[in-house]
Amino acid sequence: MTSSFEFNTYPARLSDAERDKALKVLRDGVAMGRLSHDTFVRRMELALSARRADELAVLTADLPVESRVSRLVFGTVEAISGFTVRLRRAWQAERLPKLLLPHPASGHPLRIGRDPANGLRLTHETVSRVHAELSNQGGIWVLRDLGSTNGTTVNGRRVIGAVVVREGDQVGFGRMSFRLAAS
Repeated sequence: MTSSFEFNTYPARLSDAERDKALKVLRDGVAMGRLSHDTFVRRMELALSARRADELAVLTADLPVESRVSRLVFGTVEAISGFTVRLRRAWQAERLPKLLLPHPASGHPLRIGRDPANGLRLTHETVSRVHAELSNQGGIWVLRDLGSTNGTTVNGRRVIGAVVVREGDQVGFGRMSFRLAAS
C-alpha cells in the first residue's frame, strides 16, 4: 500500500512592510509627476489586494526607487514650503483686526451677520444675513456656522456645524477675517 500525499506549497503571504514599500513607491511616483491620479488610485487598489511579491513588482516596475539624494532634496523643499506657509499665516494673523470675545457672564450667544438685529453686524457682501453664532458653553467658546452661503472658517479650515475656538484663532466669515482676542 503506497500512500501519496500532495504537498501544495503556497507562496508566503505578503508582509505589511512589503506592501507599504510598494505604496510608498507609488506615492513618490505621483508626487514626482510620473503617475496620474487615476493610475495611482488603480495601482494602489491592486497593491492592497496583491497576494504575491511579483504582483507588487509589476505595479512599481516603471517607477524609479527614490534615492537618498532625491529624498533629501524633496524633504528640504517640503520643509521650506511648509515654513513659508506658516510664516505667511503668522504675518497675516498679526495684521488681522481683533474680534473681542464677549463677556461670558452675558449668557447670550453673539450672532454674526449682515442683519442689523445681529450682535455683530458685518456689512461685507460675502457675509450672510445670519452667518454664525459665538457662544460660551461652560467656559469654552464655540463658533457655529448657521448655514451661511460663503462659509465660516477657523484657522483656514471650514466650519461644518460647530467648533471650539480660543483666543488667538483666526476666524473668517465669508471673506472677512479676524483674530479672536479676550476682552
